Amino acid sequence: MATGRKSSTSKGGVHFTDDDEDIPINKSCDEKLQDKVIAALLEPDGAYLVKVGFLRSHHKYEIIFSLPQIPTLGKDVCLSPALRSTAKPRLRATRITPRPEGGVRVVCEYISQQEGVVQEELTLLNRSRRDSSVRVRLQARVMDRHHGTPMLLEGVHCVGEEKHRK
Repeated sequence: MATGRKSSTSKGGVHFTDDDEDIPINKSCDEKLQDKVIAALLEPDGAYLVKVGFLRSHHKYEIIFSLPQIPTLGKDVCLSPALRSTAKPRLRATRITPRPEGGVRVVCEYISQQEGVVQEELTLLNRSRRDSSVRVRLQARVMDRHHGTPMLLEGVHCVGEEKHRK
């Protein structure tokens, strides 16, 4: 299999680039970093999906993500009162702050309890106009606590281990 280039002659051979050929660059540093950052994706139903990656069961995490500017919410955003009154929520927002460039930064606390793909939901609303709200679904893949330590995305921090009841 002669091609006029420096290469292996075996089937399915390896190609060595000539000095004058462009060397393709793998993912840039920005793209690799973007894969590790939490993004809030707008769903067709108007809710935002926040994928936080792999977590470990029976651990507590602080999760930080940003939502874009949502005109109906404005800057006076708070957590739904119904969620604040839940006895022991697995997911709760601890801080919601406006960002200078628009949108809000949400800091949550999440306690992982079961393995598998899990989804928890928060409802954010405008303090002065209770009729305008947005749902945020947090999705994680929770692995058994005996199967290693997951590599956490940027914005996810393990706060500690929860007591495991048998």
